[in-house]
Amino acid sequence: MVLLSHTGRVFCSGMDLREARGADASGQGVQEFPAILERIWTSPKPVVARVAGPARAGGVGLMAACDIAVAAEDATFAFSEVRLGLVPAVISVTVLPRLLPSAAHELFLTGETFDGTRAAQIGLVNSAVPGFDLDTEVRRYTDALRLGGPAALAATKALLRGGRTGTMADRFAALQELSAGFFASEEGQEGIAAFAQKRPPAWA
Repeated sequence: MVLLSHTGRVFCSGMDLREARGADASGQGVQEFPAILERIWTSPKPVVARVAGPARAGGVGLMAACDIAVAAEDATFAFSEVRLGLVPAVISVTVLPRLLPSAAHELFLTGETFDGTRAAQIGLVNSAVPGFDLDTEVRRYTDALRLGGPAALAATKALLRGGRTGTMADRFAALQELSAGFFASEEGQEGIAAFAQKRPPAWA
């Protein structure tokens, strides 16, 4: 798995606005941002965000690209783009799947600041805890992720990220093939044997 955290007080304040001044559309730093978000979003390994401090604009998009996000209750967040005459366009790709629609309308349009507790209530983060409990809560998630088979985790992440296309019969057929393949796989057989033998599985 991958743990995305920060060393300073701020998780991520978004794009460097000094670089944006005077540049035309093709020269803006935001041109490079989708590749970063996609790298996190499509990583075969689960990515956990540890957020102890403020996240703004693109920083929230970065956090939302992760599979699991854990924040301190007093960490603050804002989609500040509209207050700068900008649009939270690129980050909407990762943020909107996590966020309650009513909260997305409210917070994208107002740019208001909110805390970790509210972020958890609206689905932006999975858990918000007091700052002194943050590392313990992150460890709870990372310890749980370590129990999963690496190939199974990668395939499950792809399943969660994939769109729902085709008929229900088409989806059942494709997913039945995926499921049966994992039951028969080396990793699946090891997991089944370990369960029967009441021992931890030995993942490759």
